[in-house]
Amino acid sequence: MPLLVIGAVLAMLIYVPSFWVRRVMSKHSGEISNLPGTGGELAIHLIERFKLDGIKVEEAKPQGDHFDPLAQAVRLSPANYHGKSLTAIAVAAHEVGHAMQFHRKEKIFELRKRYLPTALLLSRIGVAIMFALPLIGILLRSPIAIGMVLGLSLLLQLAGACSYLIILPEEWDASFNKALPVLLEGEYVEPEQLPAIRQVLKAAALTYFAAALANVLNVGRWFMILRR
Repeated sequence: MPLLVIGAVLAMLIYVPSFWVRRVMSKHSGEISNLPGTGGELAIHLIERFKLDGIKVEEAKPQGDHFDPLAQAVRLSPANYHGKSLTAIAVAAHEVGHAMQFHRKEKIFELRKRYLPTALLLSRIGVAIMFALPLIGILLRSPIAIGMVLGLSLLLQLAGACSYLIILPEEWDASFNKALPVLLEGEYVEPEQLPAIRQVLKAAALTYFAAALANVLNVGRWFMILRR
């Protein structure tokens, strides 16, 4: 029974934030004809306005919205690249916010660039070890050795989950220290649209946090399996 309660709580932790992010993005994705441009057009305009030399804007296929520091590209999903919606312009401004962090060599972005790829790799290795466990069990044939392998896998997955929390301040900075002031100062949105814009920016900032909860849930699921 306690394990069922823990499982239910973990499931809620991943479901509620993810549902809220999707709901907010969808709620404000309706086309608004009087917006001055699409998300892609706004991203291009902001890059030119703030002289982010070398940064380009691309339509993301099949990936979602993100800033790629290696390619120096703001990539927007087709709906946000071509869309004239509050979601499109808020997400575009958020991703340009990341481009600003990168272009200005802000420390908050340097941490992400330095540590996140390694942490994500560790998480993937941990998952791979877990899926390879049946073969490892046949080869090792030692409960202690198998337990050590399981422990290593769980630690790697937990490290991957925690790594997402490292970039949460960066996501918040991109939304509320970069994107929101830009949208306000440039008068790209009407005053009555600001509550919706704030919601979308918050959802954009929390996307990685929801992913972190998903990884924690994955680790918790393996713990429950092992306790059986």
